[in-house]
Amino acid sequence: MQRCDWAGEDPIYVAYHDTEWGVPEYDSRALWEKLILDGFQAGLSWITILKKRDNFRAAFAGFDPNVVAGWGEAEVARLLGDPGIIRHRGKIEATITNARAWQGIEAAGGFDQFLWDRVGGKPIQNAWANRGEVPTSTALSEQISKDLKRAGFRFCGPTIVYAFMEAVGMVNDHVTTCHRHAEVARLG
Repeated sequence: MQRCDWAGEDPIYVAYHDTEWGVPEYDSRALWEKLILDGFQAGLSWITILKKRDNFRAAFAGFDPNVVAGWGEAEVARLLGDPGIIRHRGKIEATITNARAWQGIEAAGGFDQFLWDRVGGKPIQNAWANRGEVPTSTALSEQISKDLKRAGFRFCGPTIVYAFMEAVGMVNDHVTTCHRHAEVARLG
């Protein structure tokens, strides 16, 4: 079975690639979680985040943005002492800020709609022959990044946003030789 080369041989990566990456996600809370995790990944490898994902979920109240939005310095201090997550003050504080921004977008029509409207409600179907062809950002990820920042989000630059778009299936960037390319395309 052929898959995208980035998945390698690590069972965690392979499972993520084969069951999650690129599958269209329409749940507002789950979309927020994935954007937050992509922000924490900045400067690190994605496998680091995957291995700590359950710890992140426990530390951040199941990624319930309505809970996280009410947090302050006591929770920041607690999280900075948690060895199970990435202990980066800026990213932790941004998560709280982003929860509040999420609430505003959610109340105004839904975080899911906010994102999916930018791709016409369905995934962009790319047809890359190899990973070297896949961009790290696009004009669309730059625009979404600007829109998120205008709404109050942090740690959501164009590269983070593009990786997020790939992860949540807003774009299908499985290479055409990967067994998941056609499967994910059908989900769109």
